[in-house]
Amino acid sequence: MDHFAAIATQRRELADFFEGLDDEQLQKRSLCSAWSVRDILAHLVMPLTTSIPTVVLEMVKAKGKFDRASVAMTARKASLSTAALIELLRANAESHFTPPGHDSLAPLTDTYAHGQDAARPLGLVGLGTTENWEYVLRFLASDKGLKGFVTRPLPNVKMVAMDMDFTAGRGTELSGPGIALAMTMLGRTAYLKDLSGPGQPIMERWVDLG
Repeated sequence: MDHFAAIATQRRELADFFEGLDDEQLQKRSLCSAWSVRDILAHLVMPLTTSIPTVVLEMVKAKGKFDRASVAMTARKASLSTAALIELLRANAESHFTPPGHDSLAPLTDTYAHGQDAARPLGLVGLGTTENWEYVLRFLASDKGLKGFVTRPLPNVKMVAMDMDFTAGRGTELSGPGIALAMTMLGRTAYLKDLSGPGQPIMERWVDLG
């Protein structure tokens, strides 16, 4: 399934979201420990406006570690003004960029998850429809999710979304809102308290080891 229409909608809504924040909110630490809320905006713009040769060069500098290269490229984009970053996100909303080896589920997951990374620390509601969060969940629980998103194989828990049509894994049950399951799979500790069941301590240990 092609998710690019949903991705474009999410990017435009995120542009509106960031435009409505004040300087104090933009400088608040996001759920990505290396980045502020404003840096999340720069990170969302980065893959849409960075040339392939630049990406290759940064990967070489980072000795093949994409996370390190991403931090460097995001820092470069963050030197732009907030208004310029917002305009770039809007102007490139229709981009069909996908990381090597991935389809449209990768940018869908990236835009949805980073929206939560920015909104949650501000006490605001993140963006994204339930239907598309179900796609994100299934992607993260799949083998492809291990390529650049979920850092290592998930623990032996049976994940059950209470508000979405999603069940995955085997073992001790872990339940909660679908968004909390997805964000916890991505290592965001802030969502652990939204989960329950005998599998919760298992997932908490898994996240702590990340």
